[in-house]
Formats: sequence, C-alpha cells, structure tokens
Amino acid sequence: MAHDDGPASEAARADGNASKAAPARTDADSFVPAAYQPWWLRLLPFLGRIPEGVSRDQVRLLGAVALALLFENYDVSTLGNASKYIRASFELPQSEVGRLLAWVRLGALPAVLLVPFADHLGRRRLFLFCLVGSSLGTVLTAFTQTLVQFVAAQMIVRSCLIAGSAAAFVIVAEEFPAHRRGWAIGILGALALLGFGLGALLFSFIERLPFGWRALYLPGVVPLLLLPYFARRVPETQRFQQKQGNDTGAGGVVAWLRPFATLARHYPRRVTIVSAVAMLAAVGHATAHGLVGDYVLTDRGWDPERYSTLVIVGGAIGIVGNTVVGRLADRIGRRRLGFAVLAGFPPAAVAVYSSDGWLLAVCWIVLVFITTGGNTIVRALSTELFPTSSRSTAAGSLTLFETLGAVAGLYMVTALTPEGTSIAGAVRFIVCTTLVGAVLVLLLPETARRELEDISARS
Repeated sequence: MAHDDGPASEAARADGNASKAAPARTDADSFVPAAYQPWWLRLLPFLGRIPEGVSRDQVRLLGAVALALLFENYDVSTLGNASKYIRASFELPQSEVGRLLAWVRLGALPAVLLVPFADHLGRRRLFLFCLVGSSLGTVLTAFTQTLVQFVAAQMIVRSCLIAGSAAAFVIVAEEFPAHRRGWAIGILGALALLGFGLGALLFSFIERLPFGWRALYLPGVVPLLLLPYFARRVPETQRFQQKQGNDTGAGGVVAWLRPFATLARHYPRRVTIVSAVAMLAAVGHATAHGLVGDYVLTDRGWDPERYSTLVIVGGAIGIVGNTVVGRLADRIGRRRLGFAVLAGFPPAAVAVYSSDGWLLAVCWIVLVFITTGGNTIVRALSTELFPTSSRSTAAGSLTLFETLGAVAGLYMVTALTPEGTSIAGAVRFIVCTTLVGAVLVLLLPETARRELEDISARS
C-alpha cells in the first residue's frame, strides 16, 4: 500500500528509537509452562491454551486488566438488561428507550479529554483513576431518584469506563510481543465480556430483589475494594517509561495537547478511516445489543430468567469470537478478517430482530460471535496504527466517534419508532450502516505481525 500520511513525525521516530529495545517483560525463567492455568483459563477452558512466547508476568497482567473490565462491563450490561424496568420507573414508553440510552452514551464524550492523560501521565495512572470513578458512579446510580440524576450518574460511569478501557487495551498492546498482540487483545475482550454474563445472572433475580433494578448497581463497589490488587498487578508499560525517559519537551498543557497535534499532522488519513469505521460499527452494535433486552421482554413476552439464559448461554458460546478472530488476525491479517466480521453483522442483527424462540437464540449466538470479533479488529487497529506518544489519544479519538455513532443509532430508533409500536423495524434498518465500515477497513495498512514502532514509522 502507498504511504498514507507522508513521512513519519519526529515523535514517531523518537518512539521507534526509544522503544525498539522495549520488549514486553520476559524474565528468562518466566515463560508460561504447559501446565500453568490462570484463573480465566480454568473458568473458560474453551478459550484455548496460552501460546508460546508469552511470559507468566504478561498472563498475570492480562488477567488483572480483564478483571477490571469485567466489572465495568457489568455496569453496561445492567443498563441494557434492565432498561425496561428503568424506563418504567421513570414512566417512559418503549419508543423512548433509544433516547434514554443515547443520553447515557453521551457520557463517553468527556473521556476524549481524559484519555490523552495516558500519553502524558501514564497508562497505569489513568487506568486506576477510571476504575475508581466508574466504581463510585455505579454505586451512586443505585441511589438516584430522578431521571436527570440517573442519566448524570451513568454519564460519569460511561466516561470513566471508556477512558479506562482505552488505557487497558493500550497496556496490553504495548506489553505483548508483535506476533501475540491479536491473541492478547482477543482474550482481553473475551474475558471482559464475562461482565455481561454476570449482569445477566443477577438480572434474572430482578423481580425478587429488594429495591428492584437499583440493587443491581450495588455490586459496583467491588472494584473499589479490590483497588490494592489492581495497583499491585498493573505496572506502567515499558514502552511508556522509555518514551518518558527520552521526552525532553515542554510540559503542562503543551504536553497534553502534543498527542493531538501528532495525530492531526502526521496521521490524518489513518485517524479519519479508523474513526469512521468505529462510528459506523457503533451505530449498528449499540443499537442491536443495547435494545435486545427491551425487545425480547416487551415484544416477545420473555421473562427475565429466560432472557438471562439467552445472554449467559448464548454469550458464553459467542464470546469465542474474540479468541478465534484474535488468533486468525495474527495469521491472515486484520483487514480481510475485519471486512468479513463487520460485513456479517447486519444480516445477523436483522435475523435476531425478526425471529423468536430457539431460532432467535441461534441468531443471537452468531451475532455475539461476529460483534466480538469485529470489536477485536477495531481495537487492535486503533492501538497499533499510531506511535507510543499518541497511542492512547488515538484510542480516545476512536471512543469519540464510537460514542457519536452509538448516540446517532439509538436516537434514530426513537425518531423512527412511533409511540405504541415496536422498535424492531427501526433496528433492522439502522444496523445496515455497519456495511460501510466493513469496506473502509480495507483502506487501512496491514498491522499483523509487525512491531508497533515499524507500523507507526511507515505504511
């Protein structure tokens, strides 16, 4: 492929010089023995073995970061699962559920201002800060009394969640070897999705819990209680430390703005395409997944237990898409595989919102598999295509456009659904936008099996 943005910036070259000697932490005796079983592999043996060339420290880091994202996804799943009960408590009809979720999604916008701090102050600091913020915001949600209070609390959670997730994926991308990055990012995504299973499990008891949906937000305090564990298990990345050691530029606001300037000046084409892919994918993903709970509970008449079974059993099978796509992406490349999984999303989503019973369950499994695979590709590209000095900022830009896409998709559901009618027709129409994102993936440079510094230095 031809050069996409002209010569690499001075910052990118400095990153290369500083970081080429920055392999992930690999003590001579720390490589994982065949018999080693981390907690997540004991829990989900179908995720496969740990590949060669991965150290014990890297596995521990992956497990800790994934555990944090698990709790963050628990909050996201609770909103989607209990949306029918939440909107009912605030006397909103089903046609307004898209607008409600869209307002909550807007809470991710401040994350764009938070994420650059990971390029200035460190990935670890931002990760831990957001972990505390999302935990406090989740507990606060349980005590909200008005719709405005609920949306405000959830916006805080969403902002911390998105910024913390961006930092988490950057940490993993920077600490794993080039030929195992796809696998690591896929595993991280798969483990994080356990939060949706936990959320679905507790949701099945919603009609028996004291205080109803509010009780579902109280477990959000757990990450705060585990903060010492996360602080001990998640070190700063070696690439960031070496970049800081070679950084002699200005500090303060200038240092905070520098990653934005690097992206705008030297990588405009990559930023534009990745952002467009993220936005178009989010239009479909947020709409199909965010509203499926309200759809099956309201339109299909399912009870909470049946819906929870769908999410837990179907999701457990579907999340294999993270690991399968992650491994394949390391072998055959991000672009071709990214096109395939993103293009497969609309027909799978349309099938879910057009069926019932066992057929809906089968279609749901396929949809989760495809969605998690697509997210793995988009996350990998957003962290791999840019230099160390701007990598977290690039992830923040991705978040901005994912948020805009999600808000647009959810708001369109309300706009296209007359009061008293089903949301299914609007969802089936809106998810087709993801096809455009699938085509755009083919315009990006291939990143598979290439060192991060080589990717950011040339196309």
